[in-house]
Amino acid sequence: MIQKQINTTIEIYDSVTELPDDIQKLMKSAVNARDSAYAPYSKFMVGAALILDNGEVVKGSNQENASYPSGLCAERTAIYASGANYPNQKIKAIAITATSEKHDVLEPIAPCGACRQAIAEYEQKQDEPIEIYFTGTKGKVIHVRALLDILPLAFDNKFL
Repeated sequence: MIQKQINTTIEIYDSVTELPDDIQKLMKSAVNARDSAYAPYSKFMVGAALILDNGEVVKGSNQENASYPSGLCAERTAIYASGANYPNQKIKAIAITATSEKHDVLEPIAPCGACRQAIAEYEQKQDEPIEIYFTGTKGKVIHVRALLDILPLAFDNKFL
């Protein structure tokens, strides 16, 4: 048997105001997207905004459905919109924020497993990492330099 340890590095900022100006602006776009979320069942609204290498910002918000599996998370809404509308552009960074009508969201909200897999696919497609910034309604912001920092041993087309 061989035992290996997987390590990762994250950066934690005390607030959005500590982020670089361009990322603060991206996070504001994510907040705007969050405000358009359709979450009548969970009351948990998520917004995502990504910046492409041509400077375009693409936003997405979670969209729920009474048939729960039919909904879609904010991150995938934004990623798939960018793929459909800007298929040859690379995603440089994505900002994610969440809030709830039920409670204060004071901890950073990381992408779910399905969204991590979608981000992994686009990192592989563009052969370049995507920086990810995520936060709650307010408070700390976590930054990772690539999806593999939060999803080591990701599944990709090498397994197919």
